[in-house]
Amino acid sequence: MTKLLVANWKMNKNGKECQDFLDTFMAKYSGQRAAWIAPQSLYVKLVINSGIMAGLQNCSEFVSGAYTGEVSAKTFKEMGGHFVILGHSERRQYFQETSKSLNAKVKTALKEGLKVVYCVGETLPERDSHQTLLIIGDQLHQGLNDMSEANAENLIIAYEPVWAIGTGKTASPAQAQEVHAFIRDELTKKFPAFGQKIKILYGGSVKPDNVEELLGQKDIDGGLVGGASLKAQDFLALCGDK
Repeated sequence: MTKLLVANWKMNKNGKECQDFLDTFMAKYSGQRAAWIAPQSLYVKLVINSGIMAGLQNCSEFVSGAYTGEVSAKTFKEMGGHFVILGHSERRQYFQETSKSLNAKVKTALKEGLKVVYCVGETLPERDSHQTLLIIGDQLHQGLNDMSEANAENLIIAYEPVWAIGTGKTASPAQAQEVHAFIRDELTKKFPAFGQKIKILYGGSVKPDNVEELLGQKDIDGGLVGGASLKAQDFLALCGDK
């Protein structure tokens, strides 16, 4: 299975910075690991035009209508978009998104033909109280509730321990693998035909100096990358291109 690195640029980079990154990145990118990029929605067309798979960092549960400020998955697909990140911990924390409310967004994006990177993860107090697998299980079952097996083909899960996002802390490869193995088991129960094929990414301070050990784990199929994706040389290193 080809490893996948998904860059989440969050609310960073203006248009010139995006284009400069893409020019530098594409000049050296070999494709040995798949690279996807989710910039600010204002600049998705720059990523699409570069030939890299382009994504949104959020989308609406509605396809169209009187929903001021929302972004349509259908419109994004029509313009050449490829995927959407849903359920990132920052969306859950700052915008009160829940796994139940995200379920509608996941279904809409999949129905419109986008791939979905659905994020799950526990906080530090939840890990310290040994609730990690309970929390992850609930987020999976609520976020993917009432989903057909056919749609699972376009589903990707990202495990992002909240305590390791932007903190410089990283779950050890063994800690990450334990949760990924649990997720794999849950997916296989829910989607018997596709559970073993669904990519599970690790997100939480993935950097060039720890990526090889993380990706060497059995059930870690790639990374959802924040800070280390903002510099072209760092993201190239994550993709295996020094």
